[in-house]
Order: sequence, then structure tokens, then C-alpha cells
Amino acid sequence: MQVPSPIHQLKLPLLKEKNVEVWVKRDDLIHAEVSGNKWRKLKYNLEAYHKGDYQSMLTFGGAYSNHILATAKLGSDFGIPTHGIIRGEKHLPLNPTLLKAEELGMQLHYISRTEYRSKHTEEFLNRLKEQFGNVYIIPEGGGNIEGVVGCKDIVKEVNNDFDYVMTDCGTGATLAGINLALNTNQKAVGIAVLKGGTFIIEEVKRFYELMNEDLIHLKRIDLITDYHFGGYAKHKQELITFMRDLYKQTGVKTDPVYTGKLFFALIDLIKKDYFPEKSKIVVVHTGGLQGIEGFEKRYNCSIYEE
Repeated sequence: MQVPSPIHQLKLPLLKEKNVEVWVKRDDLIHAEVSGNKWRKLKYNLEAYHKGDYQSMLTFGGAYSNHILATAKLGSDFGIPTHGIIRGEKHLPLNPTLLKAEELGMQLHYISRTEYRSKHTEEFLNRLKEQFGNVYIIPEGGGNIEGVVGCKDIVKEVNNDFDYVMTDCGTGATLAGINLALNTNQKAVGIAVLKGGTFIIEEVKRFYELMNEDLIHLKRIDLITDYHFGGYAKHKQELITFMRDLYKQTGVKTDPVYTGKLFFALIDLIKKDYFPEKSKIVVVHTGGLQGIEGFEKRYNCSIYEE
């Protein structure tokens, strides 16, 4: 496991033209299967599990969830029985993500999408505890206080000065943690990867209230919702073409669910002069590359053609 993760400067003609610097925090290089913000959000949950008298660990996710696989891998490595509550029906053969999770020992449990929407309710969580006993439950995507605290470490590892830090957003935990670690003169820019992502600010606010943090921190956040490409895990050919070109120019691979949209937004915002001249921007590569194989099988395509 490579922690702290390296930080690399991005070199593109556009950046020189616009007189901005971009540095990529390469959390995708932390680990092949527990990479990026998945490790950040699971790190302190793992500590909490060991501090308690728990018998297993349980979490939630969709059929292509990076978080599900990361939890399965940690469970395998640390000898923890794991359960994954999967949204939707079981489809055979399993996609690469769920197949790997099963091979790592995770027991998968499929529930309807309607039932899945109630996963945060006390009634649903109590049923899980009755079914699985003394189980440590992690919300979808690692979206809890432990996950937020883990994401603060991303900024703590960046030694060079910067004005902006950018991240993709699904649950708001990564954005919440990054923002808490910023100085008052720095700004967090969140790129929502799902449609209707304005709720993410409310999620960040909820985290801060639970942590007794001053809500004035919210003023440092700019949440941008224009780059979801149709919704969560949805894409357009424009996005795939961009990802290929970025890889050819920089050697940085991205995924179509999270980081592809993040880097597309970065370049587009620079073109539109969102960032003032001489800005120094840190972009957090939140990993997720393991999901590319499943995406390619689902859509019968090849993103990074050899």
C-alpha cells in the first residue's frame, strides 16, 4: 500500500496558455483494489471495527461499486467476515466487481431498489442487526464520520501551496473531509457525478453538524453539477474520447463513473476561465480504475485501446 500517495504535476499546453498549475494527488496508486478515497474512508472505519467487539462488517453498494470490492479486500486481508447489501437483482454471470468480492469471501445479499432506498432508516438497520448479529455497519460509499476524517488526510499529505482542490462527489464524504482540512484562503471544488447532485451540500452540512463543526466551512465549497453526463455511471462518447486523449497526453488513466468526469470538468473549467491566472489547483484522483473492466463488458467497448 502506497501511503502517502504521490503528487504529480500535469503538463498540458492549455495550462501554460491559461497560466495555471495543476497537480494530481495520485490516490489511485495507493492500492490496486483499495485505492483512492475508498481507502481513505475505510481506514478509520477499520480502526473502529477493531476497537469494538464486532463479529463482521457490512456495507452497501450497487453492482459495480468500488466501495463493495474495497471492503471485501480489507475483510480478506484482516480476517473480517464481510457482507455486501447489493442494490437490485442478482444477475449471472456476476460482473467482475461482484465476482472478485465473492472470491475475497464477501457474502452478497441482493435487495430490491425500493427496499434499498430505505437503507438509512433505523427500522432497516435494526433488521440487519437482528439478521447478522453484532455487525459493524458502514454506510454506502463509506459516508460516515470516520470516512470524513479519513479524507482530511488527503490534504494533510499535500506539501505545496495551492488555491483550489478538486474532487468528484457521490456521497459528499470526500468533499466534506477535504474542505475541513483547508485554510481560509483555499477553496474546495466538488464535481457531482450523478444527476441532481445539489443534495451533496446538504450531506456535507449533515456531516458537519454530526461532528460539531462550524458551518462557516461550507462557504469554502463550490459544488458544480454540470458534468454528470446523464447520471450516475452514465456516459457519452465525448467523455470516453476525452479519457483516451488525456491518457495519451499525460499517462493518467481515469474511469468513466468518477474521475473521468472530474478531469473533464477540470479542463472545461480552465477553458472557461473559472480559475484566475496563476491559480494552483490540486486534483484528487480518487481511484476506481478496477471498475473499468466491468464497464467495458457492460457496454461492449474498450476505453483504452492498445
